[in-house]
Amino acid sequence: MLRTARIFFEQRGVLEVETPILSAAAVSDPQIESLATQIEGLPGHRYLCPSPEYAMKRLLAAGSGDIYQICKVFRDAEFGRWHNPEFTMIEWYRLGFDDAALMDEVEALLGQLLAPVRRLATAERLSFSAALQRHAGVDAFASSDEDLLDAARRHDIHCDGELDRDAKLDLLMGFVVGPRLGRERPCFVCDYPASQAALARLKPGQPQVAARFELYLDGLELANGFHELAQPEEQRARFMRDLALRGARGQSQPPLDENLLAALEQGLPDCAGVALGFDRVVAIAIAADRLADAMAFSSE
Repeated sequence: MLRTARIFFEQRGVLEVETPILSAAAVSDPQIESLATQIEGLPGHRYLCPSPEYAMKRLLAAGSGDIYQICKVFRDAEFGRWHNPEFTMIEWYRLGFDDAALMDEVEALLGQLLAPVRRLATAERLSFSAALQRHAGVDAFASSDEDLLDAARRHDIHCDGELDRDAKLDLLMGFVVGPRLGRERPCFVCDYPASQAALARLKPGQPQVAARFELYLDGLELANGFHELAQPEEQRARFMRDLALRGARGQSQPPLDENLLAALEQGLPDCAGVALGFDRVVAIAIAADRLADAMAFSSE
């Protein structure tokens, strides 16, 4: 399957690159915790990258053109049936693509990876709002916070913690909606609320949504992609909002990647990028019922 992926990108003229696993900066995303270590002789912490995104964007800003990477990534506090703190990611960036064009390519790669064992039907594309309406019975933009919690309780999901609105939406997507997606054919969930844009640009119109998508198959999230944000001021503002939210939740305050922001200042070409969880695709290919069965060496 790795060979199939490399042939796929070679045929499209996408360059394979390698970037560092250790970084002096960490992601600010409140949903992701980076693993930290200290190295004798170097000040501060170094972080095991949860994604090669920041370094790959520095390559894009330097003129690399279309690039991809197959690498190990690391995330703290992620261990369970479908999570492992160390896993394999395929991440790639395509110049001149938007989120819709990249969804086409993600679907093509998934079809080739699974071709020996399974023929996939054409993928469904469903907005975030439509997905929640169909499977949880709520409106992502108009329903009240209490309506969101009521929907979770109707599905026997109870949370005693204090959740902000995005956390309530994540609760429904993670435990109610996501497991129901992609059961008959792959499903792209797209047009996420602007508050969940992460590193994606925003689309015009109301309610404002992000040029972001996730891919689901057999109830598993496999990929997360963006039409990439290229404005350094907006990216810094989002990082600062992330840190404020992390502070409110009592999470750590990692240093920002100033090298990434400097690269954005120099100019990121118009592009779309996506990260695909390779081990989950392997699990689907071999009909495994947990991630560990798709990995030669899990962290168990």
